[in-house]
Amino acid sequence: MQSQKIRIRLKAFDYRLIDQSSMEIVETAKRTGAVVRGPVPLPTRIERFDVLRSPHVNKTSRDQFEIRTHLRLMDIMDPTDKTVDALMKLDLPAGVDVEIKL
Repeated sequence: MQSQKIRIRLKAFDYRLIDQSSMEIVETAKRTGAVVRGPVPLPTRIERFDVLRSPHVNKTSRDQFEIRTHLRLMDIMDPTDKTVDALMKLDLPAGVDVEIKL
């Protein structure tokens, strides 16, 4: 029989929020007796935008903006019912996107 696994993928713009959230998830899972693999930092996605400063002339003058998306991946091996309940009740910050696959 294959063991069960919960895969959690976190996504956020602020690395401090994502690290704090991943530590909360790891502590919760370990407290309920599950084995945690991770958090594994995935490559940061950097999106860059170039915008003209002037609305009319000066094409060579531009502003550059970037948005960084930080990702973390965690696997919870052999979760118990307690683990699933504790993870569902966990309150994470609003700036963190959580994807859970069973």
